[in-house]
Amino acid sequence: MKAWILSAGEGTRMRPLTANLPKPLLPVAGKPFLAHTVEALRDAGVTELAVLIGWQGRRVKEYFGRGDAFGVKLSYEEQAERLGTAHAIGMARDHVSGDFLSVNGDVVFSAKAVKGLLEFHRKVKGPVMAVAEVGNPAAFGVVEIEGDRVVGLEEKPKAPKSKLINAGVYLFPADIFSFIDRTTKSPRGEYEITDTIRLLMENRDVFAYRLPDPWIDVGRPWDLLEANAILMRGLKGRIDGEVAKGASLVGEVVVESGAKVLDGAYVQGPTFIGRDSEIGPNCFIRPATTIGRKCKVGNACEVKNSILMDGTHVPHQNYVGDSILGERCNLGAGTKVANLRLDEENVKVSWRGAMIDTGLRKLGVIMGDDVKTGINASIDVGTIIGEETFIGPGAVARGVIAPRSRIY
Repeated sequence: MKAWILSAGEGTRMRPLTANLPKPLLPVAGKPFLAHTVEALRDAGVTELAVLIGWQGRRVKEYFGRGDAFGVKLSYEEQAERLGTAHAIGMARDHVSGDFLSVNGDVVFSAKAVKGLLEFHRKVKGPVMAVAEVGNPAAFGVVEIEGDRVVGLEEKPKAPKSKLINAGVYLFPADIFSFIDRTTKSPRGEYEITDTIRLLMENRDVFAYRLPDPWIDVGRPWDLLEANAILMRGLKGRIDGEVAKGASLVGEVVVESGAKVLDGAYVQGPTFIGRDSEIGPNCFIRPATTIGRKCKVGNACEVKNSILMDGTHVPHQNYVGDSILGERCNLGAGTKVANLRLDEENVKVSWRGAMIDTGLRKLGVIMGDDVKTGINASIDVGTIIGEETFIGPGAVARGVIAPRSRIY
């Protein structure tokens, strides 16, 4: 069995986090997002993988190479023009033979889920699509089933007939490419895989496999926090760096080589501390936190349920909760991030031209690369800050702030 991984999108919905970094390399639970996908497939026994890459695909190839370090065999195909999911899957035809797995590169799934899908396929001996049950199916492609068979597909319906949605993981037969060739463009000008599957359903049964684990589609910046929390549940602690006698590590904590945890630091797992980072003295790291390489969390700081990307400093009397800070950010002394509304309602965010409910009771800041704040700056709940922005001393940042802004 071979696998085809779709990771060619520009990640525009993940801005500002993807202004400089391709989406497959966004850090989650201590490693790039795509690495979790590769490892889940490998651990399920699928070791021949091909990755469809796009914007900044060179960096993806440089990181993963031929897959030797991950115990897999990797090849690549570059998609110059994005014409829909069916078109993207159609580009697998030179990389696979026989039945193959097709995996959207922006969904979280486990080796257990892949093994279950493969066993289900052996039982039903037909095409399989993974489905997941969600609370708000209207935002996804809804799947109707009878028993194990798919009987209906509807894209983002106003009145969903099911709570099951298309989870973006498929096991296709070799002749899927002939059905892709017969697929016509949708009203939005793309070749949709749901249209291809409808054609396939006219020819034979398509079966639905219910994923056994929590499922998430990482389509918005704050989704990365939920993905981080899910993937950190299986974190196994290890200490390759230096931990001072006066520091406390509780639970599963990874301290990579070159990292230092100084006296007075109190770190609760699951937490990942990247290579050459410095934690402490006298700081508090709370669970579900990923700290990248060459980062600093210093005196009297608290970080909780957050992702700090490479080179970012939270050095003096700072609070960062339920937030993502891009690469090379620096918070001035006393900068605080608010993560809870005073009325304790869900956090709403202005995103892609509309005010939306994130569904999250707590959400701090989504911060692009190279953002700097002055002393005692404040960042309001659900703020999105574009890359290379300066927030001046004592200033309050809120809403959506464009890249390279100056806030005083």
